[in-house]
Amino acid sequence: MRPLTANVLEEALAAKLMLSFGKTPEEATDQEMMRVSALVLRDMMTLREVETRQETRRDKKKQVHYLSLEFLMGRSLMKNAYNLGLLPQLREALEHLGFQAADIFEVEPDAALGNGGLGRLAACYLDSMTTLEIPATGYSICYELGIFKQKIVEGQQVELPDNWKDLGAAWLLPKPAEAREVSFGGTIREFWQDGHLHIVNEGATIVQAIPCDMEVAGYGTGHVNVLRLWDARSTKPVDMSLFSRGEYLKATEEEAMAETIAKVLYPEDNHYEGKSLRLKQQYFFVSATMQSITAKHLETYGTLKNFHEKNVIQINDTHPALVIPELMRILIDEAGMGWDEAWGITTRSVAYTNHTVLAEALERWPQDLVQRLLPRIWQILQEISGRWQRKVDDYYHDGAKTEKMAIIWGGEVRMANLCIAGGMAVNGVSGLHSEILRSEVFKDACAMEPWKFQNVTNGIDHRRWLSEINPGLDALIRELTGGDAYLLRPESLRKLDAFAEDPNVWQRLAEIKRANKESFAAYAHKTQGVVLNPDAIFDVQVKRLHEYKRQLLNVLHIIALYQKLQDDPGTIIQPHTFLFGAKAAPGYAVAKRIIHLINSLADQIAHDPVCKDKLQVVFLENYRVSLAEKLMPASEVSQQISLAGKEASGTGNMKFMMNGALTIGTLDGANVEMHEVLGDENMFLFGLRADEVARLREGNYVPQRLYSRDVVLHRCLDALRTGFRDGVQYEDLYQRLLFGTQGSAADEYLLLADFSSYCQAERKMTEVYTDTERWNRMSLHNIARSGIFAADRAVAQYAENIWHVPHK
Repeated sequence: MRPLTANVLEEALAAKLMLSFGKTPEEATDQEMMRVSALVLRDMMTLREVETRQETRRDKKKQVHYLSLEFLMGRSLMKNAYNLGLLPQLREALEHLGFQAADIFEVEPDAALGNGGLGRLAACYLDSMTTLEIPATGYSICYELGIFKQKIVEGQQVELPDNWKDLGAAWLLPKPAEAREVSFGGTIREFWQDGHLHIVNEGATIVQAIPCDMEVAGYGTGHVNVLRLWDARSTKPVDMSLFSRGEYLKATEEEAMAETIAKVLYPEDNHYEGKSLRLKQQYFFVSATMQSITAKHLETYGTLKNFHEKNVIQINDTHPALVIPELMRILIDEAGMGWDEAWGITTRSVAYTNHTVLAEALERWPQDLVQRLLPRIWQILQEISGRWQRKVDDYYHDGAKTEKMAIIWGGEVRMANLCIAGGMAVNGVSGLHSEILRSEVFKDACAMEPWKFQNVTNGIDHRRWLSEINPGLDALIRELTGGDAYLLRPESLRKLDAFAEDPNVWQRLAEIKRANKESFAAYAHKTQGVVLNPDAIFDVQVKRLHEYKRQLLNVLHIIALYQKLQDDPGTIIQPHTFLFGAKAAPGYAVAKRIIHLINSLADQIAHDPVCKDKLQVVFLENYRVSLAEKLMPASEVSQQISLAGKEASGTGNMKFMMNGALTIGTLDGANVEMHEVLGDENMFLFGLRADEVARLREGNYVPQRLYSRDVVLHRCLDALRTGFRDGVQYEDLYQRLLFGTQGSAADEYLLLADFSSYCQAERKMTEVYTDTERWNRMSLHNIARSGIFAADRAVAQYAENIWHVPHK
């Protein structure tokens, strides 16, 4: 095989361009060259993936199947080139062909297959599983439009379709020969024949699931895994008789209904049709996946009796929970097993990662919807529920506990309880989160089956989120630690602590951060027309917009700063820029109001000459992976201010830390473990602890008392009622904080209780910022101690403690 030099790669690109588009490099557009680059790398990875698959099958290795309704992959061209060790060669080849490599990378759309941390975590883990040479496959839906592309119009979020597949489909390898059929509705007929009970679903609507595979290259290895994305198609041909009569819509109705399943991520479920579509998505995804996995297992072993010995199904949150009754259906209806044998295999095959302690986020489905859409699955769920309920009754003899732990109760199917009953392991994603699951959320289940409950603190792909996106810092780390060992052994970052008293290193860190800030400022000006001051503190909060993440607390503090500046224009000496990025779920009215508020405040400050070169607020439109990759290296302050006990882990906090930003945060999620390695001296903690939150809630918390006692807080809240220069008032948010609304307690997430402590932490941060030596020493310690949050460590823990598979 010829060495993959820049010249060889250039020849491959030119040849692929001619064969795929009939063009020479002089005729090609940036978009076509991006596709060609993707196709050339895809070909390389496909060959390696075939070899990986053959080796896995030949050696009969145990396989991991990672099911997630989201895989937030971001852009793949630079990442795959980096992992393949071809990034310098690709850059050079593109330049030789007359293109700007940076422009080619920039034209690639983010794959719209996720929303937030859940999907980004899945993507990081898939990279690490591949790098650690674990035979693994990711499974999800091939969403046509993803969640949405965010546009800010007059300060408000507007949702636009995200047509990522126009260019992004270059990475997808359709495999129609491996299509599966998924049934919805119909009626169940049972009959005995040859001594076996046969189950037939009559009158069902059949949707075809077509796999589109996306290869994932590991770093420093020939191992390649696959992300299998299921596209939905109707099995019925277009009715030509209707078409001929001019009834065009009716003729294609079946096709349109089927394709809706793979149209968007998370359709709104505040109406029956939305709930129905979301449940269809979940069953479509898990049924196609389990049919595929079991069919491949049968090809190799000829039996499903050893399925649990050679496969582990990891479900990322409750969205894939129907994998439990679906596997039971296959084992009983298709493999002819008895209940006990099938249940024994299922409960030794499935593991569940929980990502939330929020009661409203623990999925529950209306019983009548499950009965109507999934009649055979409903029968199996009834049996699982009945047996589990008897088990709980026998253990506790307590009706209240039986009701709480039930899978089917009160007309609902509870997916988290299904996962606990049908899984071999349940893990939280940070130390605090896992403890809350054991002691509160799933307390009774943990007492009954304590061996199931584990912790695996989340991790991030440090090769992407440090070395790839922050080349200046990567070069410094290599120089100080003696090479690139940290790319495969992230714990070696700890060597940086030895340079904590080296002024030259502080200076180098400062120069790298300054260059990154200037680069991001140029990007922000080009894409949003906003002018950022690189001399200002870049104080950043980017994450999904949800009330528990408390973007509103950040806003209240900024209002306080603004009012202070009005009183005394000399009060702010160090320029301070607050950067926000967030999408709100389309149906989440309060979250969308908070986005509007951020933009109202940004507009007010931007038009006030008193704030010039002192205070700025910017909302970054359409926050996504590729934007985060530019922002993280430039960030100096990381806002991780969720109410203690609400954030499961977080992964943005880890990315900021790894890039040298300092955290202002509560002791929540993985912040707790960050604090364990950093100490009080290297981050800025504030606010109530989880146990204090619980005690305050149990007592008589009256936010109006804080409002009446705290002059600064009183004035901030009044500003919401008064409104801003754009003429928008926020009386609704004022009322929500002080008096609550129907179905929501006053100040539900205790913003007002933590306000004073938060303002104090911000003041301390700005004071430390002026001491550049101290700041850069703290930054260095953050980078040095971030290795523990690498996804390689987390995946190794899963492999050793839950999956029981070997790894590199």
